[in-house]
Amino acid sequence: MFDEPGPRARRRIRAATALTVLAGAVLVALALRQFADNGQLAADRWRPYGTWPMWRYLLEGLRSTVLAAVVSIALAMAAGVLLALGRLSPSRWLRVPCAAYVEIVRTIPALLLVYVVLFALPRYGVDLPLFWKLVAPLSVSNAAAFAEIFRAGIRSVERGQLEAGLALGLTRGRAMRLIVLPQAARRVLPSLISQSAGLLKDTSLGYVVSYAELLYSGKVLANYNHLLIQTYLVIALIYLVINASLAKLARTLEARQRTRPSRTGRDPGGEPVRETVPAAQP
Repeated sequence: MFDEPGPRARRRIRAATALTVLAGAVLVALALRQFADNGQLAADRWRPYGTWPMWRYLLEGLRSTVLAAVVSIALAMAAGVLLALGRLSPSRWLRVPCAAYVEIVRTIPALLLVYVVLFALPRYGVDLPLFWKLVAPLSVSNAAAFAEIFRAGIRSVERGQLEAGLALGLTRGRAMRLIVLPQAARRVLPSLISQSAGLLKDTSLGYVVSYAELLYSGKVLANYNHLLIQTYLVIALIYLVINASLAKLARTLEARQRTRPSRTGRDPGGEPVRETVPAAQP
């Protein structure tokens, strides 16, 4: 998307990175000093988090978080694919509603959708189970984001791929499903993982509907043992490990895609390479 930075830009980036790391280290040192002055770093206040019952309770909350995230991601991705195809459809009657949905929903905070499901829908006789009061608004909200990711991936695929499929006798739908979509999904896989990580963090909105995800479990636990700072620091560490792992995976996939040889032009040995179209399955 951007040009490779030059020597001067790289020096500025390194300087900015160093200053940011230094500022972060200073803030952490000040926070630790403040905690120490107030006795929050005492061993007896951290000892409960070395016991299995405490971690078993937090892991149950993490399991609920992962379950809600996985279901929301699956639904949002499926809806995102349909919305992306709708926005690229030659039919105006399909393209305009899909575009309107994406543009409108992207401007609405996910928390507002949670409130709609929690307070507005029951007034009209629609009272969803607790799990779906969290999953439904997250799926609706993130479907728009996934739609834009898939649309960008589809548009990045060479138009000749679709035309080749049509020339083989495939319908537009089958050519899109068998030829274009698999290539588009591979190209936007790092972005899909990044968006999924964001959705995982959004499951913390479960505290609004009293769904027993990780953050809500931590709130209940802190009210029970009165270790507010310790509890939330442990939960922050869990979120940090999970999201850092997902971010690392996204960067690895992105770097692998950048180093993958092109399917057109010449291979590393200098021999011409002819771009081929995957054979259609009956």
